[in-house]
Order: sequence, then C-alpha cells, then structure tokens
Amino acid sequence: MAIPFNVPAPLWSDAEAASLAPEELLLYRSRLIGGGPGFGGGNTSAKLAMADPLTGESVQVLWVGGSGGDLGSMKLDGFATLYLDKLWRLERLWRDAEHENEMAGALPHCIFNLNPRAAGIDTALHAYLPFAHVDHVHPDAVIALAACSNGRQAVEEIYGREVGWLAWQRPGFELGLRLRDAVAGQAGLKGIVIENHGLVVWGADSRSCYLNTVELVARAARYLNDKLEGRPAFGGEAVAPASAAERAGIAADLMPRLRRLMGSGRIGHFSDDAETLEFTCSRDFEPLAALGAPCPVHFRRTGIAPLVLAPQKLDDSRVAHALDRYRRNYKIYYERNAGPDDPPMRDANPVIVLVSGVGRFAFGPDKTTARLAGEFFGNAINAMRGATAIGRYVALAEREAFRIEYWTEAAPKRMPGSKALTGRVAVITGGGGGIGRAIAVKLLEAGASVMLADIDVEALESARTELCSVYGRDAVRAVACDVTDERQVQTVFDAVAREYGGLDIAVAGAGLATAATIEQTSLALWEKNYDVLAKGYFLTARAAFPLLKQAGGSLVFIGAKNALAAIPDAAAYASSKAAAVHLARCLALEGAPFGIRVNVVNPDAVLRGSHIWTGSWRAERARVHGVDAGEGLEAHYRARSLLKRDVLPEDIAEAVYFFAGDASSKSTGNIINVDAGNVQAFTR
Repeated sequence: MAIPFNVPAPLWSDAEAASLAPEELLLYRSRLIGGGPGFGGGNTSAKLAMADPLTGESVQVLWVGGSGGDLGSMKLDGFATLYLDKLWRLERLWRDAEHENEMAGALPHCIFNLNPRAAGIDTALHAYLPFAHVDHVHPDAVIALAACSNGRQAVEEIYGREVGWLAWQRPGFELGLRLRDAVAGQAGLKGIVIENHGLVVWGADSRSCYLNTVELVARAARYLNDKLEGRPAFGGEAVAPASAAERAGIAADLMPRLRRLMGSGRIGHFSDDAETLEFTCSRDFEPLAALGAPCPVHFRRTGIAPLVLAPQKLDDSRVAHALDRYRRNYKIYYERNAGPDDPPMRDANPVIVLVSGVGRFAFGPDKTTARLAGEFFGNAINAMRGATAIGRYVALAEREAFRIEYWTEAAPKRMPGSKALTGRVAVITGGGGGIGRAIAVKLLEAGASVMLADIDVEALESARTELCSVYGRDAVRAVACDVTDERQVQTVFDAVAREYGGLDIAVAGAGLATAATIEQTSLALWEKNYDVLAKGYFLTARAAFPLLKQAGGSLVFIGAKNALAAIPDAAAYASSKAAAVHLARCLALEGAPFGIRVNVVNPDAVLRGSHIWTGSWRAERARVHGVDAGEGLEAHYRARSLLKRDVLPEDIAEAVYFFAGDASSKSTGNIINVDAGNVQAFTR
C-alpha cells in the first residue's frame, strides 16, 4: 500500500524559548521547522524593532531567511535584515512583471546595518504581509494539494475559511503584492496555499506562528493519508525492486560512468529509499517523471525533469545515447522559451537520474548540492503521490519553469566561488593517522570530497568526527579497511563510487615501520612490511584504476626517504618502500594513456602526529642514532637535514595537494622528497 505522509507534531518548548531574544526566537522557530520532517524547507521572517545604527532611533526591521539558506542548520547570520519602511516604499518603483529584475536589484538598497547576507526572492512575500511573523514552507502534503487538479476544492474541504487559495504567481515582488491584497479584509485566515508553490502561514508571535504552521501541515497530511489508505500509489507496482545488494552494485558501477559522460566537476548522490523505489517501480512512473517538478523550490534544485533509465539498458552506449537525447531535448526547451534578453543556455545535463527498481541519482558541484537535489526530488515524488490520490498531478508549467530558471543571473552570481578541487573526490588510505588527516584537511579546504580508510577504527572515527565538525558531514566519509585484504580494499572504492559518484584522487598512505637487523628479521616481519607497503599499495592502486580511468585522475603514493636512501637495521621496511616507489613508476606508464598521473611523495622523520613513530620504531631509531627518543631524536633529524628544519604532516599534505591538483597536470612518474634535504635521497 502507499507510503503515508508524515504528520508533524509541535516541538516548541516554552522552557527553551523563555530566555531567547526576539531574533533568537525566530532562529529557534526556523530550526524547529527546518529540522522537523514534513515541512519541505522554506524561509521564515519576523518584523522586529531595532535601534538604527546611524540615529539610535527605533525602526522596524524585517529579519528574513537569506538567499541560499537552510532552515535546519542556519544561524543568526543566515538572516537578511532590511529596513521595513524602505521595503514598503519599493512599491513606488514597481512597473510590471516583466521588470522583476529591477526589484531584485533594489533590495540591497534596503539593507539594515550593512548585513552581508543577500536577501532572497521571497523577501517581498514576507515584507508586504501585515503580520509580525510569517512562515513560508513547502510541505510535501501541501504541495500535493497545490499541484493537483482538485487542489483548491481539497483546501476548502480541509480548512474551510481558515486557509485561502492563491492562483499561480511566479516568485518575486508581484507575489508579495498579490498576497497582501489576497488577505486584506479576510479576518480569521491562518494561511494561504499558493498554487504550484507552497504554504504561507502567520502569527502574532513566533510561538503562535510555529504552532499554526504545524497544525495546517498536519491537517493536510492526515487528509491525504485517509485518501491513500488501502490503495496502491502511482497505479500499483509494475516491476519488483532489485535486491539491496543488486542496487548497491548497480549504483557503484553506474555512478562513475554517468559522471564521466556528463563531464567533470560534479559530485553524485545515490538513494534507494522506500519512496523512490515505490515510485520507480510503479505503473505511472515514466509519464509522471516526464512532467517534472511541482513547484519552484523543487524545480530550482532538480531541473526541468529527470532522466529515466531502464535497468536492462545501462551499458555505456545506451546510457550515452539517453544522455545525448536528454541534452537535445533541453536545448529544444531552451530555444522554445528563450527571448533575446535571456542568459545563454546553461548546463543541459540532467540533475536527477532515475533507474526503475534501482533508485535515484543526483548530481551537483558538491555533495551537499547533490544530496539536496535528490531530497527535493524525493519531496516531488511525495507530492505526486498525494496529488494523484485526489485528482490529476499538475506540474509547474514549462514557460513558468523556464522563467524561474532564467529569470535573472543574480542568483548564480550570489553563489560562492568554487575552490581548486571543488567537484573532485579523494580516497586516502591511512586516513586516521597524522599524515592522512593532514592530507584530508588540505584537500577538504580546497573543496574536495574525501573518503577516509584506515585499519584503526578508533582513529578513523576520531578523524571523521573531527573533519565533519569543520567541513560538514557531506564532505567526509570513512570506511574501515585493512589494505592487505583484497575484499576490504575493493569495498572502499565501491563505497566511494556510490557515495560520491567516482574518484579523482587516490592517496595510498597506509603504513607501518619496523626495525631489525637482517638476522633478526623473521619471515613474518618481512611479509608484514611487504603486505602493507607493497601489496597494500598494489591492491589500492588496482582498485582505484578503473575509477580513475573514468575521470583521468591522480594517484599519489606516500613513500619514504628510505625508499631511495639505504638505512641500517630496517631492510624489510626500506626495501618494501622502494618496491612501492617502483610500482608507482610502472603505473605511471600504464595510466598515462587514460590521463591518470601517478606520483610519489617521500617524507622523512615526520615525528609529530605520525602513528608509526608512536611505537617501537621511535625507540629503535633513537638507539641506532645514539640519542634519546624524545627531543633528542627530533633534534638529531633537524641537524641531519640540509635545511635544519622539522618536517610536519602539513608539509606532506602540501606535496600531495600539488600532485592532486591542476598545477601538476603535466607531471607523472615523479617524486617529491619532503625531508628538509637529504643528499642520499637526491633523485638525480
């Protein structure tokens, strides 16, 4: 039977709210809405009395969710603040709907207290409604009503005269004026449903506004659940979903190929949640998918319509043909709607790809954008389910969709500039260690998405938690892995394909170090070194190569100074490192025809933060050099180097970053020694 809608319950706590300032209450309300299921995101506002920074006089300020904000995670700096009286005076400048761009350009002139947060397209919606507190949300249950041929009648049946209906109006300044006029003289209204758009709710204070929002969404959800009870969704099941293992395998195989065929610079996100499987396995799947998104908030994230693929037609030639057809159709859509003053055609590739019985693939410039696009299409699926339960699903009209997509170039200009590695994906083995963490930090700072792998589960989880707290949960993944285990290594690269859509950078950094004279070196000790430092690098490279072939990426081995310079009492360690370095040279030859670059970074004496120096290796090296294992060993290595400097994990990360990025695009088969200078290790 059909999946029911979530019925939200109020989560407001008077105890938590009691000590909050008015703007903090707005934030509290916003995060309750954004973090709770069933609301579908949106923006919130409050009209608050503030002291003018120039005059000290009390003025009315509109606090409203700024452009690009996320209600569930926003902070106070996520709100735009504008002089309310200036916003009201903007009506004098209003000409007509063809000049909406002028009004968007006027908003910066209304900014209060030099707030850098850009005001969004819904600012007028909040400003012109005569209520102190306003929520504008896009709950799946309400969007189902707003995108249904019988939506207006359903709204009247559910709410009576408590909620009004406003016919479709493109977001912008005119919508704010129309909403103001629609509520004038209608006492007792709690909100308005906007056709193919969403729900607007208000209240005298933050608490009453929030409770009104929860109540109205819950009533719509209960109404639709009654209609769905006992009946299949989308005409019933046409095909059975593939097993979980089959879906995971298809995703790991298909995602990198889609990414290659659509071009570089994008990250993927895969989901096979129950809603997506119900939809993609149904009889009505393809005709409904072709209609596209129901409202602007979905459309802006998901594009005009998804690409639909059949699970039996996922070979490269047929996928490439389907993508070519999609791009041709997008070009026709653009040419059919574009006028002489519209911006040039944008990326014609699909944002969403649906595979019957398998799941939903979403793509974007980074993981967060891709994930949100996928989630918004999940919201669209829910809206389709509800709409088809009470009538006919009505998507956003093509002309209106085009006008929203191309209405102004202001939105793209507000997006933060991409970083050097934005859209690229990295795997780092040994990612829980000091050098691995430092490499991850460097790549994450440059915009990459990173998958960490390490045999030390505790260190791995510590690194993941630390990095997620700084760079966000979307940018970092972690998988426990023993690099000497063929199956575990393959699991890492299958996981990165599913999680991010492919691979651009692979760093083989898992390591160990042992010390023993040749006579004291047991076969087990010899094999342990070669298992991790030669076999482990081989397994990592072999698993990485098929994905790197798709992207033409970079493979970096973390070697050692001792791969080039002889060392006493550590033949197993040094010779296995030498084997890894020569393996990299061989792989540089194999990878070059596919655009894969293979290079080596050779550290030396990275004592701080490196796991190999926390065990017996440190004591053994101190014994060999005749110094104490503390400051004495560090001083010894400093003095031994030509530059008389310590080598830190961050120094190794800088060298890896060079090989990972475009600055080394013409370098392969090379070695960078990061050892503060050691004559024995000179490569020429």
